[in-house]
Order: sequence, then C-alpha cells, then structure tokens
Amino acid sequence: HSTEIVPTAALPATAMDTRVPPVPMDPAAAAKSRRDRHDPEEMEGLFSRMLSRTRNVLPDPPVSVDGRLFALLPHDSVDSISRLPDVLLGNIVSRLPVKEAARTAVLSRRWRGVWRSTPLVLVDSHILPEDAGTAVARADARRITSAVSRILAAHPGPFRCVHLTSCYMEEFNGLLRRWLQILADKGIEELILVNRPMPLGCLLHSTFFLPSTFLGMTTLTCLYLGLWKFPDTASVKRATFFPNLRELGLCTVLMESKDLDFILDRSPVLETLCVESNIFKLGLRLVSQSIRCVKIILSFFEEIAVVDTPCLERLILSGGWTKDGVCTKVKIGHAPKLHSLGYLDSENHVLEFGNTVIK
Repeated sequence: HSTEIVPTAALPATAMDTRVPPVPMDPAAAAKSRRDRHDPEEMEGLFSRMLSRTRNVLPDPPVSVDGRLFALLPHDSVDSISRLPDVLLGNIVSRLPVKEAARTAVLSRRWRGVWRSTPLVLVDSHILPEDAGTAVARADARRITSAVSRILAAHPGPFRCVHLTSCYMEEFNGLLRRWLQILADKGIEELILVNRPMPLGCLLHSTFFLPSTFLGMTTLTCLYLGLWKFPDTASVKRATFFPNLRELGLCTVLMESKDLDFILDRSPVLETLCVESNIFKLGLRLVSQSIRCVKIILSFFEEIAVVDTPCLERLILSGGWTKDGVCTKVKIGHAPKLHSLGYLDSENHVLEFGNTVIK
C-alpha cells in the first residue's frame, strides 16, 4: 500500500492563542512573579496560550451547559416522564450537567435515587457561575474544589467521566490525592485532569508532582493530563497495568521518555496517543499491537521510532520545531497499515524508511 506524506505547508491555521483570555494572577502570585524577574502580564498571557493549546486537544465532555432547560408543566398535567423505566430515567440524568443532574432528586420520590444509581458525569467547569468565562479566578476555583469534594463523596460510583480543569491543584495536594483514590476506588472510566499553576515558573521549577495514585486506575479507558510533572515511575510497582486504556493524552507534561515507555508498555489495548507541547530529551519508541493513531503536536523528540506497530494507520506531527538545531529523526519500521504521515518539514524532520533517508 502507499503512505500519504503531508508537508508542513498543508498544516491548517488555528486560533489557539485566542481561545482563553489572560488568566489573572492574584496579588501574591504577581508579587512572586516579580521576585522571580518575570513580568506578571507576560506570564498571564503565556499561560493562557499554553492553556488554549491544551484545551484544543482535550476531548469534549459528554454533557453540555448550552442546552435549554424548560419550565415544568402545569400542576394539572400528567407527569409521563416519571413513569419511564429506571434505565431511561438514568439515561436522561446522565445527559445533564452535574448541578441539574443532582437536583433531579428533589423532583419526586420516583427520582430520588436516580442520580446516585447513574454513572457519574462530572465536569467541574459546569459548576462555575454562568458569567465566569474561561479565566477562572482563585476564589471561584476554591468554590469548585469544595463542590467537587462533596460530589465525589456523595456519589457511590461508578464514575463514567470526570473533567477537572478549573482548579489550582497545587494548593490542594493532599485533597487531590484523596480525589484520585476515590476515583480509583469507584471505577473511573474517563479522566481529564488539568492543573492551573501560577505563575508559570511553578510548573517549570516546582517539586509538585502529579500524585502517582492515578497509576492504579485499572478501569480507565481515556486519560488526558495537562500541565503536570509526571511522577517518577522508577519507584512504581512493576505490576501497574492499564488493561482498558484506549486513549491517552499528555499535554505540557514534564516527563522523561522512560515514563512514557512505562505507560505504553502497560497499555495493551491503547489505540490513540496524543502528545502536546512536550519536550523529550531522548525519543519515542513505538512498540504496540493495538495503537492506531499517534498525534505529536508542538512537541520535540530527538527521535520517533516506529518499531513494531501492525495496526498503526496515522502518524501526525503537527507544529514541530527543533531544539538547539537538532531535527527530529522519524524512523519507520514495521507499520504495514500506515497510510497517513505528516506534517513533515525538511527543517525540523529527517525521515527514514528502512535504509532510505529523506531530508
């Protein structure tokens, strides 16, 4: 078969930098930024661009706050919805934002246990006031944190989908560990976990690692991490395993190649890998019997080696760049189903097919 190679000129334009307005610092964070010789306004803008890029690649939540909720029928009308079977009532509740879903318990005795018996869908940004926008102030973030704690404790599980993108996690290290343990215990399936460090130097120089608790979430089918330091996998149990993980996204995650290898080696059904805004000193070595799509966005690897990937169909390198003048070497080994490879730039990539080198 033939493989389509897409040049970088075909890369579509995006509006990444305009999605999220500058994220405001509180006075203490601004003062710390100045002590570190960083201009607070520049740091706010830089962080908003990073957050915009991350949000561009995150999966959409399965529920939305944009739908209209209609008023109740007159008192003399027949309540036909409450007569539906439990499975249909649960389906209705699962499509509501978490605040509205929990409130269904007060509709009538018939609805009282529906929310607790329906797999939880929690998107923390849906807890924000309607006029909050995307720039989450710390005061709002703290209120979200309290609400998330109450919801996780109140719902018995399982958890179908949890998006946590609006909290300043570094302020709540111990609480975050408890959240992750609850999610692991109650069978989380889809987890989107984005940190909001401020100032940016906290991300680059902090010792605040993502708690390794998430490595015990064997029920995960989809995991996206944003703006974290990855835990050191050298001390993690070798028996760690992700038997159900099909989609993995790493967005501005500080980690080493060995940590990425650790997850890939333990994800036997992984189909999609997305790496965004990361720098890896060594490289990416792809050996997987299940992976179908790999997306490398605004990231740098010294080498991307497709060693043995019998199911790989697409390898997308978007917005690549060089580090210290070193190009990314892309080596294609065993990938019989590969039909899309791009976007390639002769200034940033060197392509190898077996013994053939294309510069």
